[in-house]
Amino acid sequence: AVSLLQKFGPIMNEGGNMLSLTYIASEKVIPGYGGGMSSAKAQLESDTRTLAYEAGRKWGVRVNTISAGPLKSRAASAIGKEPGQKTFIEYAIDYSKANAPLAQDLYNDDVGNAGMFLSSPLARTVTGVTLYVDNGLHAMGMAIDSESMSDRNQ
Repeated sequence: AVSLLQKFGPIMNEGGNMLSLTYIASEKVIPGYGGGMSSAKAQLESDTRTLAYEAGRKWGVRVNTISAGPLKSRAASAIGKEPGQKTFIEYAIDYSKANAPLAQDLYNDDVGNAGMFLSSPLARTVTGVTLYVDNGLHAMGMAIDSESMSDRNQ
């Protein structure tokens, strides 16, 4: 994000924007979500806030990121793929449906529509934010499908 904005910021139109994608693993433990990706996403979110100020003041450019919930993309489907078992993303989707406030499928168009909003004049005053497009899963503090909650969920 930093390098891209350093190169393209000076030639971007005032009122333009830069948009990136992140994941909830930047702030919460997601077992199976590998290695340095969590810390890289945390850095991206921090950079988003800092660059929003710097690019806003210098070039009048907005900087935001979208934190997408679990989507069954080709790339995500390749993580943890074992014959005869669910992939990591299938477990993540099941978990999201069981625990998010909105128990519905998340589609790539949902993320794209959020990006379209953030890139439009409707969001002309929005900068430095991480927009969660995850059916509200980020807001949950405790898994409602947890065995420890089984008596309460009946």
